[in-house]
Amino acid sequence: MHGIQKEIAMVSHPFGPLYNENSRVLILGSFPSVKSREQNFYYGHPQNRFWKVISTIFERPVPESVEEKRSLILECRLALWDSVASCEISGSSDSSLKNAKPNDISIILDNCDIEKIFCNGRKSYEVYNKYIRPLTGREAVCLPSTSPANARWTLDKLAGEWRAIRLQDAESNEK
Repeated sequence: MHGIQKEIAMVSHPFGPLYNENSRVLILGSFPSVKSREQNFYYGHPQNRFWKVISTIFERPVPESVEEKRSLILECRLALWDSVASCEISGSSDSSLKNAKPNDISIILDNCDIEKIFCNGRKSYEVYNKYIRPLTGREAVCLPSTSPANARWTLDKLAGEWRAIRLQDAESNEK
């Protein structure tokens, strides 16, 4: 039964950014997965390694509840949002994402001192560079996706690359 095509639908981002005045590093995903949209929060698919990676590099327990996830991000001086505000997408597949409309990240940039922007995966990075960077004039760093679709990256290898956000945070704390 291969070849079954999921329906492509125009979908709008169902929730807002997560940040506070202490946020120093912004992490942009591409667009919430079906599971994340159902949970109304970031990285809701149980196979997505985002929460394990963040927990590993900040040496914290893996959060289970949305509240624990929210606290972890804010305690680590991070901000979360996605590059895409609305798009046509089939299920959760970034490769099917078309007609992307970008999120306006100025709400975060205007309300906290973001020192560095990281994109979780190539699609987020492409959308950022095409639509958002011309408005902000700020570079972003592309990190390997924590998505289960990026199976060739082990948790250890991902954490190794993602440590760049921790190094940035350590530099922030020294200022």
